[in-house]
Amino acid sequence: MYRRRDRQIYFDDFDQPYGVAIDPENRWVKKAALIPWDDVEREYSSHFKSKEGQVAKTARLALGALIIQKEYGFSDAETAAMIQENPYFQYFCGMRKYTHEIPFDPSLMVHFRKRFTPEALAAINEKIIERATRAKPEEAASC
Repeated sequence: MYRRRDRQIYFDDFDQPYGVAIDPENRWVKKAALIPWDDVEREYSSHFKSKEGQVAKTARLALGALIIQKEYGFSDAETAAMIQENPYFQYFCGMRKYTHEIPFDPSLMVHFRKRFTPEALAAINEKIIERATRAKPEEAASC
């Protein structure tokens, strides 16, 4: 089962404890702005036909984890641990606030990879490229 979000999280929505703010110029914050999260969610949610059962992790968490893993070559367990430790990764993955909890069981990475087919990832990548080319050249280069 999958529950769609009412709206995607934006930079100002991320709640940091103890008044610590994340930097809007951070590359992961900038990358998040280039990804068409609503399109990602539409694609991802199409894999969930049942209205019953355990609620799946969000599309943004799934794709975000895959992107982080690909960027650094982490194992599935390392990916989950790095997201747990890093507020920028948590923001990138659509979490509403920083938490010390592990975001998902590492075994879910297998399911994330199955649900984002190469064709779906290619379509998402095309949209990211389109957004990046519309952005200021120096902004796109820093992502």
